[in-house]
Amino acid sequence: MKNTVVTAIFLTIISIFNLSGQDNKKVMDWANLTRYKEANNALLKEKPSSSTVVLMGNSITEGWVRERPDFFKANTNLVGRGISGQTTPQMLLRFKQDVVHLKPKLVVLLCGINDIAQNTGPISQSEIMDNIISMCELAVANKIGVILSSVLPASDFPWRPGMNPGPKVVSLNEDIKKYAKLKGHIYLDYYSSMEDGNLGLKPGLSTDKVHPTPAGYAIMEPLLLAAIQKGLKKL
Repeated sequence: MKNTVVTAIFLTIISIFNLSGQDNKKVMDWANLTRYKEANNALLKEKPSSSTVVLMGNSITEGWVRERPDFFKANTNLVGRGISGQTTPQMLLRFKQDVVHLKPKLVVLLCGINDIAQNTGPISQSEIMDNIISMCELAVANKIGVILSSVLPASDFPWRPGMNPGPKVVSLNEDIKKYAKLKGHIYLDYYSSMEDGNLGLKPGLSTDKVHPTPAGYAIMEPLLLAAIQKGLKKL
């Protein structure tokens, strides 16, 4: 009887954590460390660019590369390292391999919206900032210039409605801007050019209140390039 109970408990635990085959790999790779492994290895085999810039982020960065390929073809020094759904603790875990090991001149951080959405669980604003600060400190320690982006406006989350993220975005941006000024990092303000006056994205800049349309990215691109130019001059 005891053996039967023990077996049942063991099978239940396996079922809960889904520890089998490929599913196990997905569960264990919480920060998606394997996502850019091959691309990173390929990049490291090439002659490093004197102006490589890594864009570290979430689905907004990942979607940028997908939705605006001509922009990235015209700016081959830009390396996209966005992963959909990611929060700052996940980005911090993969920061060494997806940023530091690539030896870029600059890193552009665009993150925080998924933390506000609590994609990986409850997290305070100070904890979000701790993760952002840790990434900045890793960059500085490795002689990588830092550009800190504002979080984009968001009036609601389609995957988690009713959380009223607008005021939290404003507050987080204030802390990011203050930290950038304190440490001499560049603050890249997308928010002011994209906000509709009601803490959301302007009409036409998004179809889901979070992710930019090509028109949204078109507004972001000259702001990004100007910040990069400024950052490269500072080095």
